Amino acid sequence: MLLIMKLNPLSPTNLELVLRTSVEKKRSSISILQQAKNLTSQDRFITKNNFDFDQLETKNIFSLEEIKQVCIDYRLRFLDITYFKGTIPQTAKNKIAAMEDTHQTELGGFKIMAPSIMFRLAKTDDPLLFVPLGNDYFYLIHKWGKDLHPLRKLRMLPFQNIWNLLIFLLGISYLLTLATPLGMFTKNTDATAFWMLYFFMFKAVVSVVLFCGIALGKNFNPAIWNSKYNKT
Repeated sequence: MLLIMKLNPLSPTNLELVLRTSVEKKRSSISILQQAKNLTSQDRFITKNNFDFDQLETKNIFSLEEIKQVCIDYRLRFLDITYFKGTIPQTAKNKIAAMEDTHQTELGGFKIMAPSIMFRLAKTDDPLLFVPLGNDYFYLIHKWGKDLHPLRKLRMLPFQNIWNLLIFLLGISYLLTLATPLGMFTKNTDATAFWMLYFFMFKAVVSVVLFCGIALGKNFNPAIWNSKYNKT
């Protein structure tokens, strides 16, 4: 059954709900469970997590591609729990213990989906805890912390690819040109002067962005979502 939900664009972004709504409209609950069950039955020697699939909730199973897309949209990381700098709450530990008891196995290979800063500093921005099922399927165990900023997806849009960044820089340059009095540079305040100023403004903005991007080691979302080395 599809999860029917409308997100208020001005309210904090619940990352778990974003993940669920982004995937449940695209798949059948029966097919995802059967697909994960079939694939992981061939991969248990890799994950070492032997689950009783009859005890799993279909709504908590996500493929790597589904997780990756949300990470790219919101500029998040999906890394091993060992890189996580925050504190795992007792509630999450209790859920892990309960799953281990239910499935009669010791779980391992945990992963965290969270903003990049949470893998450098002890923050509390809506992390999600997953455990691997095998063959690029993961089971969502717990969410905690505060929700993401409601405009985070919009703010991170320029970092998705070079074309988004280019459009963003063109727009910023245009606004800066509109806000700059032409009379400061020329006596002829016609269209030609405006576009000449716009051209130089665009060059200046691009130069600043390139300098800051290189100096800070910034990269686009698809390149960092699962990178444990890139710190930005």
